Amino acid sequence: MKNYVIGLDYGTDSVRAMLIDTENGQELASNVSPYKRWKNKQYCDASVNQFRQHPLDHIEGLEITIQTVVKESGVDPFQVRGICIDTTGSSPVPVTKEGIPLALTKGFEENPNAMMVLWKDHTSINEANEINELAVSWGGENVTKYVGGIYSSEWFWAKILHIAREDEAVRNAAHTWMEHCDLMTYLLIEDKDLKTFKRSRCAAGHKAMWHEDWNGLPPVEFLEKLHPYLATLRGNLYDETFTSDVVAGNLSKEWADRLGLSTDTIVAVGTFDAHSGAVGAKIGENTLVRVMGTSTCDILVGSKEEVGTKTVRGICGQVDGSVIPGYIGLEAGQSAFGDLLAWYKELLLWPTDHLLDSSSILSDTQKEQLREEFSDKLIVELTKEAEKIPVSDSLPIALDWINGRRTPDANQELKSAISNLSLGTKAPHIFKALVNAICFGAKKIVDRFEEEGVKIDSVIGIGGVARKSPFIMQTLANVLNKPIKIAASDQTPALGAAIYAAVAAGIYPNVIEASQKIGSDFDGEYFPQLNKVAAYHKLLLAYDQLSAYEDPTIKLPQHEFSL
Repeated sequence: MKNYVIGLDYGTDSVRAMLIDTENGQELASNVSPYKRWKNKQYCDASVNQFRQHPLDHIEGLEITIQTVVKESGVDPFQVRGICIDTTGSSPVPVTKEGIPLALTKGFEENPNAMMVLWKDHTSINEANEINELAVSWGGENVTKYVGGIYSSEWFWAKILHIAREDEAVRNAAHTWMEHCDLMTYLLIEDKDLKTFKRSRCAAGHKAMWHEDWNGLPPVEFLEKLHPYLATLRGNLYDETFTSDVVAGNLSKEWADRLGLSTDTIVAVGTFDAHSGAVGAKIGENTLVRVMGTSTCDILVGSKEEVGTKTVRGICGQVDGSVIPGYIGLEAGQSAFGDLLAWYKELLLWPTDHLLDSSSILSDTQKEQLREEFSDKLIVELTKEAEKIPVSDSLPIALDWINGRRTPDANQELKSAISNLSLGTKAPHIFKALVNAICFGAKKIVDRFEEEGVKIDSVIGIGGVARKSPFIMQTLANVLNKPIKIAASDQTPALGAAIYAAVAAGIYPNVIEASQKIGSDFDGEYFPQLNKVAAYHKLLLAYDQLSAYEDPTIKLPQHEFSL
């Protein structure tokens, strides 16, 4: 009998379900559902970096996508052995004692503070700073040492602390909080005991400062100094965490009926999209997997013997089993990657979006067609022109910190900047500078790992940018001075989630074997162009100088360079 599993991948803008054959990794069906409330920018205020999502977007998307792949594939529901969910993170959600998302209860339906706080929400910058100050002064162990020594406003405790202070009603009604990957897993299973529910090791270790050294989450005494609510909340959270090759529970009767599946289908412990994507891309030791979309997550795995108790400065955590059980998963990333280019596109389209409406020579249909044509062609045309521009000292220099800096050394208060502009600077020059900036930001991450003794032998690119932009990937290969292989699958996070499901269902004995068997192949590789590597190195020096001007804590590196 054939066996099938489903990987459910929650991205920033949409959710995708993928049903695969566990024998060969063949994708039998996939379906994407955009978040309709998020698309209308409900509950968000970009001016203050507030980005919230309604749980109904996620629940509706789950139902639509899984129903569709089950129906389209035509497989026997009893042959669908498992489901695993990956999500963005840290994206916590307040829930009631009954495990109901607060936004689904009376009085909180339209309250942004009762929504999921999306990973890129930075309203808690002050709270993150407070956590960092307390971590080194409270008299106990520094609970940030396994998350790079700097806690970020993108993460669990800072976000909850901010909302606890800002919204008394939410604070009083929120019995506990769940990471998005945990919540969606919990909603699907039959057993609804919050205390025994198996929380994600990946989410807890990388974003909530969970670690074996202090027996789990940060001590009550530490949290109480931040806010009494956090101390109370700790008792309503969890002590143990689990890797995603473990069964969280069986699909409930309600959801089996809704999805067209069986209650024999197991649901694996949830995880984060980047870590799942690394598994889908067949990650191995000393391999850096770059998940490149709106932002990036950079994932490495190392043996316990290699990493040991050594802590890597300024990254997003090192967690036992967060990627592959039995290995230490290390995470870094950029707060904006594709988002930086999306910002520039929106900037350039402003006249089209705002001035066309006042035109008296075009019909409404023509206006809309023109908008769509400009939007579709803009990045394509900018790329063509940018590729023609020589790599030289006359190029503008930009920083990639438009949404703050995640790694190295998280600082969400930093802003982007552009220098070296002249009257000869045109739109393609700035576009090329922004592409260079996101690649230079990637180089700083690689440098930090290698400075800290973490070896990187190879680089794998996955995600929308990796698959769609040869220009960006060639620039990245030149800047890193390393070859970059591109995963063939368009949906490696969903594929990685499916791999976890296959192991949890007992179809494969471990994640490494399952990943090698059904993980993504590679369909391209970019090699450094030696005639351009040295020129990019000169531009990197200018990037470093601008970085040091914007962030005085940076010490200019003593660059050594050789081909």
